[in-house]
Amino acid sequence: MSLVSSLAIYFIIWWIILFAILPIGVVTQEESGDVTPGTEASAPRRPQLLKKALLTTAIAAVVFAGFYWLKVHSGLTLDDLPFKPPSG
Repeated sequence: MSLVSSLAIYFIIWWIILFAILPIGVVTQEESGDVTPGTEASAPRRPQLLKKALLTTAIAAVVFAGFYWLKVHSGLTLDDLPFKPPSG
């Protein structure tokens, strides 16, 4: 697997995991009772984006390591997966 392919796959994994992690622990301004004038009440009070980006990076690294091992070292290919094409 080339470096460019590896980076592209890691990038995709990172974004998928980020979108899964973003809503975790979010408290809206309305829920906290402190709505800043000029903002939506449903806006997050403290989104903690740096913390979530670091967590995303760590989880994506583990997921990518598993993918890399399957792709490069296990010998598993798409032909090994049981897939029956639709008849028609």
